[in-house]
Amino acid sequence: MKKEFPVKQLGAAHIPSSLPISCSSKHKDFKFVDDDNCILHDVAVSSTNEKQAPYSFEQAGPRAHSYFDSSKVRAGIVTCGGLCPGINNVIRTIVMQLHHNYGVQRIHGFRYGFQGFIPSYQHDIMDMTPSNVRNIHNLGGSILSSSRGPQDPGEIVDCLERNNIRILFCIGGDGTLHGAHAIAEEVERRNEKMSIIGIPKTIDNDIPYCVKTFGFETAFSKAVEAVQAAHSEAYGYNYGVVIIKLMGRNSGFIAANTSLACPDVNFVLIPEVPFTLEGEKGLLRSLERGFEAKKEQGRHPHSVIVVAEGAGQDLMENNGDERDASGNIRFKDIGFFLKENIQQYFKGRYPVNLKLIEPSYMIRSLPANPHDAIFCYYLADHAVHAAMAGKTDMMVGYWNGHFTHVPLEVVIKDQKRINPQGEFWRQVLFSTGQPGDMYSPA
Repeated sequence: MKKEFPVKQLGAAHIPSSLPISCSSKHKDFKFVDDDNCILHDVAVSSTNEKQAPYSFEQAGPRAHSYFDSSKVRAGIVTCGGLCPGINNVIRTIVMQLHHNYGVQRIHGFRYGFQGFIPSYQHDIMDMTPSNVRNIHNLGGSILSSSRGPQDPGEIVDCLERNNIRILFCIGGDGTLHGAHAIAEEVERRNEKMSIIGIPKTIDNDIPYCVKTFGFETAFSKAVEAVQAAHSEAYGYNYGVVIIKLMGRNSGFIAANTSLACPDVNFVLIPEVPFTLEGEKGLLRSLERGFEAKKEQGRHPHSVIVVAEGAGQDLMENNGDERDASGNIRFKDIGFFLKENIQQYFKGRYPVNLKLIEPSYMIRSLPANPHDAIFCYYLADHAVHAAMAGKTDMMVGYWNGHFTHVPLEVVIKDQKRINPQGEFWRQVLFSTGQPGDMYSPA
């Protein structure tokens, strides 16, 4: 079986694992994972291409032998980028697993993202112990705080060396994983033995080779509540229109999933699918036809529009010149843009009552819901096992129902996006009933 995604190993792992499980017959229900265990990348294989062996990922899980001596190794944790439900759950599990199951006594938290490694920012390093993380899963945000923007990998590795830290857990999204890979490359260039492990955190769910990321379930479940309230608001007025602007810079998974989970949505607009505003097939005329159809059926004319923050940037002539600290394009406000254009279009036609709701920052600061909390535990648990086994320059992924090891070099090459010609988007269109010809898929 081909391994398209080989994971780097610091060296041979010879130290028997200190985990309270074994390979003996006494513990048949608890087995270590061998490096040769693989998870298929593609479950469905074409019958016309039988000679090509399917690619696979290395399976995550506890190994029988550790690379690091748990009595001597020091570990660090950093959280970067935007806030997301579940960050504290991940931090807690990392600390608890390292301390209680591996016996690692020295765990340090770096404050305010990658800034925490840079001396000029003068951020204190936080000692992470079971006692000071015990209840943090009940809190939103990150007890380590966060920041955006890259920092010099050389200075970061200098800091790790000064503090004799040999394991670093980087919790974050696309920018953070790019940073983690750069740190791993600098470590390798210096011929140091440090394990750099990424844990995918993005509320947008746009990390490749990971079916979902933590916080996503909480985000869109809360977004559904916002849509339900928005529908009541829209229905409460004659020609009521409510626009709900949700997270989703380059990927519209939250907007699309929210619309599937709440069939009160009439239009969903995402970055992957360009749409037109003017003309017979544009959004404005489609919205008007929806009013007319409801009136003909004796129904109350109203509409709910869900839009991802990165949608419609071409309509606002955003050429990407302005960037934030992380190098991301500064998006123009699609919510306000739609509100102005809808109000202008219907002026003198229908007495539209329009409201714009933006629940994004309330959603991203919530504690994780039970489903996300469990997922956070699994991700952090497998991250600890990978680090102690000496894996490096990798991310813990989730693929085909299994947790996996994915090389960061592969992860940072792409972003996961909705396929405009795929089954998922077709289901969204069917659920909302919005006209497919309003779009011109790229």
